[in-house]
Amino acid sequence: MAQASINIRMDEELKKNMEQTCQELGINITTAITIFAKKMTREKRIPFEVSIDPFYSESNMAHLRRGVEALNAGKGVEHDIIEVDE
Repeated sequence: MAQASINIRMDEELKKNMEQTCQELGINITTAITIFAKKMTREKRIPFEVSIDPFYSESNMAHLRRGVEALNAGKGVEHDIIEVDE
């Protein structure tokens, strides 16, 4: 079977962490991506759940921006702890 190359860009820290995880599993990044591609092709779907982290909801981001603005203005902001159900 002919081989093909894929070039991807990712955050340097993410790559380092992925390499470490792959090493712990006894594989390399190429093998990990090949496993992903084979499973995705076989199942015709992304082989894991993809969801949006609720931390990044618009309401929470607006709350964080207000807090940063208040801190930059020299004012402290008291708030309740924001809990996220998983």
